[in-house]
Amino acid sequence: MNDLHGIIFAYRSDANLGELTRPRNTCSLPFGGRYRLVDFMLSNYVNAGITDVGVIVHQSYQSLLDHLGSGKDWELSRRHGGLRILPPFGYAERGGEYRGSMDALAGVADYLENIRQEYVILAWGDMAVNLPVAEVLQQHIDTGADVTMVCTPTLRGAPRFSEYVEVDEEGRVTDLSVHPVAADKTLESLEVYVLSKKLLLDMVDYCAAHDIFNFTRGVLQPRLKTLKLMSYVHQGYVARFQSVSGYFERSMDLLDPAVRDDLFNPDRPIRTKDRSSPSTYYGPDVKSIHSLVADGCLIEGEVENSIISRHVIIEKGAKVSNCVLMQGTVVKSGASLSYVITDKDVTVNQDRMLMGHLTYPLAIAKGSVV
Repeated sequence: MNDLHGIIFAYRSDANLGELTRPRNTCSLPFGGRYRLVDFMLSNYVNAGITDVGVIVHQSYQSLLDHLGSGKDWELSRRHGGLRILPPFGYAERGGEYRGSMDALAGVADYLENIRQEYVILAWGDMAVNLPVAEVLQQHIDTGADVTMVCTPTLRGAPRFSEYVEVDEEGRVTDLSVHPVAADKTLESLEVYVLSKKLLLDMVDYCAAHDIFNFTRGVLQPRLKTLKLMSYVHQGYVARFQSVSGYFERSMDLLDPAVRDDLFNPDRPIRTKDRSSPSTYYGPDVKSIHSLVADGCLIEGEVENSIISRHVIIEKGAKVSNCVLMQGTVVKSGASLSYVITDKDVTVNQDRMLMGHLTYPLAIAKGSVV
């Protein structure tokens, strides 16, 4: 699809995710045992035939750089175009963090000027969704929209962090609510937008000249009557990550085969960095029930209702239930974990007991020894 250029916003490190985002950008948060959140939107773009993608970063993005590399694993390592990481060099003289997406776009204005495609899709890289981007673009063209925004009828975001829309019978957006007290609209915005390059550049110039930094409040809300703003309603599964408990709940969703079938649709595969690992070893007395276990693990204890990432070791006599264990976690013999999220390279020593709750899971920081 040579008409569409992809932009991914990957500049925030959401403090609401606590220990999980302290060492990393939210987009590089591990999910599902072997993926990072950025894999989903990046794969959506590639599956639609997009060959040029810009990833806008600002802080704590070393982990993201290590993961994305040259873009080879997404077939985006190219002589011309391909994957481009866009750090905040053009914004450095103003100092501070990006205040919003229009600030971020203004910071990479030179890059935007050189986009070769007629249309641009803007999206955040910190949600898990298998989106038919080609269909979104086709609807955008067919309806003659100025901007097409992707929405979901499944309201899962916390209202204070989410945006909601009302549409008429033709799908045109008639009202937008930003961070309301309660979700009183029928559709939740995924903050994914398709528009022409020309319109995007005009918006960026206008916002930079008028010190407008928020796309929804500063651009879309004031122009609801003058812009043809159309909705694309995505009926599939969407996971958004706005809290530690939300991350845990969305991780547990993956234990549902219907969710996995939707999110990992083989017709639109989700790609990630290739890390060739041997098969997981299960000991002779192991008990593994209703869990997802990645490659390269050593499982000799009990695992139930859990998500286990690569190279996790669960020693004999250890019990893990309703947990999310990230790469390199070691659970030693006699330890018992329930409703726990361990970040990378955590060690839980012998006979330790860690227990959280479904609504308040216990998150252990990267590299901790408990």
